[in-house]
Amino acid sequence: MSNEDETAKNRLRKELPEELPATAPQAEETPAEAGPAEESPVAAAPELTGRQRLVQGIWPLRVTRAQLIVALLLFGLGFGLAVQVASNSDSDSALRGARQEDLVRILDELDDRTQRLEDEKQGLEKQRDELENSSDQAEEARKQTLEKERQLGILAGTVAAQGPGITITIDDTKGTVEADMLLDAIQELRAAGAEAIQVNGVRVVAGTYLTDSGNSVSVDGNKINAPYRFKVIGKPQDLEPALNIPGGVVQTLEKEQATVTVERSTKIVVDALRAAKRPDYARSSS
Repeated sequence: MSNEDETAKNRLRKELPEELPATAPQAEETPAEAGPAEESPVAAAPELTGRQRLVQGIWPLRVTRAQLIVALLLFGLGFGLAVQVASNSDSDSALRGARQEDLVRILDELDDRTQRLEDEKQGLEKQRDELENSSDQAEEARKQTLEKERQLGILAGTVAAQGPGITITIDDTKGTVEADMLLDAIQELRAAGAEAIQVNGVRVVAGTYLTDSGNSVSVDGNKINAPYRFKVIGKPQDLEPALNIPGGVVQTLEKEQATVTVERSTKIVVDALRAAKRPDYARSSS
């Protein structure tokens, strides 16, 4: 057979399916012309279901430490919720199954417990208020005690004092000033409202006494010399006029040829102190 005959035969084979009806063997030779129902199972891979893909994704297991911890926490949370729900369900079931008398008794018990708690709360609040009030009262009493102690200390001469007042200087060049003249000056100052007095470094108190000592004067046994310098705390507008009244201290001293100088000041410091004396027999009656 020549090459031309072979070529013509092959051309005939290629054209034959288009001209003749398709037979079963020809359908196998031309699978591209067949419908989807006649596709070969070998040519197309079988399609996996969703469950099969899920199994292939998680198996074999590849669990990290973090995933394991999260899984345990979720398990614990779920278990706790389940127990709580079961407990509530049991309680609800018990209440639903209780008789009316039992429900009334339970409500009464709850009311009594609530009332007891409310009474306890009110009692605690009352105790708190009492403690706060007692604390405030104790603090106020302490402040008043300290203030009273300070005032008594000023009068007794055991603490220093300062405030407005006057300074009196008596210059006795002739030596004619006697103890009773200085005592008159102290009495006039006290009557005018003097609160603290100091003479030449000696604190004047309620029991102070003055005596003559030669050409000088002694205050509570302490000898002082001229010039006599008084530091007096009080209202200057009351203290100075009390000394300058007609026939008063200033005129009496000037008659004895003494020079008296009075100066007002907004700040007088009385810092001479007396030792606190403990009484031998007197005791507080309170």
